[in-house]
Amino acid sequence: MKHATLGGIEVPRIGLGCMSMSDYYTGAGTDDAEAIRTVHRALDLGVTLLDTAEVYGPFTNEELVGRAVAGRRDDVLLATKFGAISHAGGREGGFDSRPENIRLAVDGSLRRLNTDHIDFYYQHRVDPDTPIEETVGALGELVADGKIRYVGLSEASPATIRRAHATHPVTALQTEFSLWARDVEAEILPLLRELGIGLVPYSPLGRGFLTGALRDTGSLDADDFRRTDPRFSKEHLSPNLRIVEEVEAVAAEADATPAQVAIAWLLAQGGDLAPIPGTKRVSRVEENTAADALDLTTGQLARLTAIAPAAGARYEDMNQIDS
Repeated sequence: MKHATLGGIEVPRIGLGCMSMSDYYTGAGTDDAEAIRTVHRALDLGVTLLDTAEVYGPFTNEELVGRAVAGRRDDVLLATKFGAISHAGGREGGFDSRPENIRLAVDGSLRRLNTDHIDFYYQHRVDPDTPIEETVGALGELVADGKIRYVGLSEASPATIRRAHATHPVTALQTEFSLWARDVEAEILPLLRELGIGLVPYSPLGRGFLTGALRDTGSLDADDFRRTDPRFSKEHLSPNLRIVEEVEAVAAEADATPAQVAIAWLLAQGGDLAPIPGTKRVSRVEENTAADALDLTTGQLARLTAIAPAAGARYEDMNQIDS
């Protein structure tokens, strides 16, 4: 496995998103044994950056990851997130990144992950009611205490990133980035490179869409997150298939799968990003990891880059994104 650099920290350039093992997607939480085998296979392949969050489940995904890495903790870079659940009281719904909530959240995550430290600790979403300086200041204290090693943000705006980084160094930003979601190219990615912050793209396969296996939502469970995703709506799904068709055409030419092509395109965008494709199956983690060895030609990369943006908003409620 080749490596990427996130804020000066070397990591495998492909990680593993663990959310779908427990929440949000069809079949989540139905086969913990296979999910644990998937984590073990990922580690064997050098995919040692594992991503979870307290809100996945909630809590059950961290517990699952904790069981999966038992006995192999020293081989793993654990990433989790806080702020989507309020533990400190005084908040009804919404996000909570008050320092008192962070202190409660991190102790819960450490317990569920069965570890004495978290490698990457991300604010899951920006809390509009807590100054980012207070939040990141509290995270800096956790670094000093040894409970976390690196500070991360997720879906933060350029202004918030600057203010956060001025308070305590931010190592990485998580946000959606793929052939399906390229908003970060305009302002976010140049800013991260200016500040020396790494990028961890989540949903690099467009929530499964870029694999070509999902052409309608009929097979999805009633509570599958994608049923409320505007890009999977009847209005937008059919037009968005043109993206998949281009990816499939390049895949046929490159003797690869569409998923491998989508990940390889993302890897070609720079050595300061590490996508975290999510899966709960051994076969898929093997397929995704093989993208590490796929070198697309200049022409293939140009063809993919020229694809028009996806139709529809990324979320049904875009208010959860800091702007």
